[in-house]
Amino acid sequence: MKGLIYLLVILVVIIGGYLLLSGDRALDVDAKATAVDHDDSALAENLVIYADDGFSPSTLEIDSGAMVTFHNDSSSSVWPASAFHPTHGEYPTVGGCLGSIFDACRGLLPGESWSFAFDVVGEWKYHNHLSPSEFGSIIVK
Repeated sequence: MKGLIYLLVILVVIIGGYLLLSGDRALDVDAKATAVDHDDSALAENLVIYADDGFSPSTLEIDSGAMVTFHNDSSSSVWPASAFHPTHGEYPTVGGCLGSIFDACRGLLPGESWSFAFDVVGEWKYHNHLSPSEFGSIIVK
């Protein structure tokens, strides 16, 4: 009888661990904003790189409808999101996880990228939700 109980406990631990790990992957996917992989040529035009010293370029000018890719080239996570911290409500299209759809909705690990298409003309400030003093802006013409 004890052997059966031990077997059941082991199965519960294994299944629980599997569900926990697969649940983390499910949290990484958002219908509006998904971490994506691109080849280098696709990134070259509208790329914002996050390094240990912040976002570069700090201001990027694009045409309406253009996609901007935020790439984490730092040693820690970055969470690009519309200003202002903590509400993320400056970009006028609501949705996402905290206010605006211009929000990665999670920290991007080193090496990950996230892309967002800007379809509203204006200057849109953004920040790193994990370090709100780091910020930049996208100017949409």
